[in-house]
Amino acid sequence: MIELAVLVSIATLFVGLVVALGLRRLPTVRLQLVGLALVAVLLPLSVVLFSGWVMFHMGDDVKILAVAAASASTAVIVGLLVARPIAAEIAGLRKASSSLAAGELNARAPEQGPAELAELARSFNEMAENLSRLFDVRRELVAWASHDLRTPIASLQAMLEAVEDGLAEPDRYLPAMADQVRTLARLVEDLFELARIDAGSLTLELREAEIVSLIEGCVRGLEAEARARNVHVEAYVGDGVWARCAPEQVERVLYNLLTNAVRHTPPDGSVAVRLRADPEEILVIVEDTGEGIDPEAATRMFERFWRGDEARRSGNGAGLGLAIARGLVEAHGGRIWAEARPEGGTRVSFTLPALA
Repeated sequence: MIELAVLVSIATLFVGLVVALGLRRLPTVRLQLVGLALVAVLLPLSVVLFSGWVMFHMGDDVKILAVAAASASTAVIVGLLVARPIAAEIAGLRKASSSLAAGELNARAPEQGPAELAELARSFNEMAENLSRLFDVRRELVAWASHDLRTPIASLQAMLEAVEDGLAEPDRYLPAMADQVRTLARLVEDLFELARIDAGSLTLELREAEIVSLIEGCVRGLEAEARARNVHVEAYVGDGVWARCAPEQVERVLYNLLTNAVRHTPPDGSVAVRLRADPEEILVIVEDTGEGIDPEAATRMFERFWRGDEARRSGNGAGLGLAIARGLVEAHGGRIWAEARPEGGTRVSFTLPALA
């Protein structure tokens, strides 16, 4: 009897493995679930029926077969009931993905059903939302780049035509033409740098640098403009704070943030730079007493070409400085964010890894 039990066990295991491999080849989840239900019922009942026939030569085989058939039918029905909603959820996700692949960026999958499928749908919808946002950013990039390139090109064309028609001497327009060429060169360089940041090909030459001296140098560089605008700029940074960074790029970030703060602060206002350090990171804070910032601007101000208020829209910049600043900070492994100060004005902060 022991030999029979071992033989039946081995045979059952072998049949189960073969059937499992067969189920994995079925084309749909519905069929796989139904097949699994059938196997879960038929295989053990077949073993029981076979063992009973061998051991006892039972005369009630028809009853056992009836029980097996009823159990198998129940398993099939249950399998169909379970598989139907799962298959429907998968079909909804497949339809949404097909629509997204066809260019319908507003396609979303229903976030319902079993936990795994609902989580999959949420992940899909998040991906679709990010993809839609990327397309919006690309459209804005093309629109703003076209606008900012068109203006200096049109100005250059007008001055060249005036010189060609003899309406003006070349010397009269040479300084203005040089300014427009510098504007174009700066915009092209910014776009190229953003492309390198997006591609992950930006190379930073990291070395030990004293952050306080970088901040003080940027503050000195803006003293003349701040004085002309009657804005007071002060640094509260202490001394002896070191970081491993690319000093030129950190200076660029600081200068951009300070320039924005000075230009958005009314006369008799103030701009302050503060520095905080701990063993893990260095926090640099630039805050002003200007007009403040709303939640949308705080979220979007680091997007390229985004200019959310009249001051930004009427400025000479292309709206790429803060986007580049974010890329440079993140390339160092830091973070950058903006927020409204409770007492009025704007606070922009960024972090750098502390010197290990």
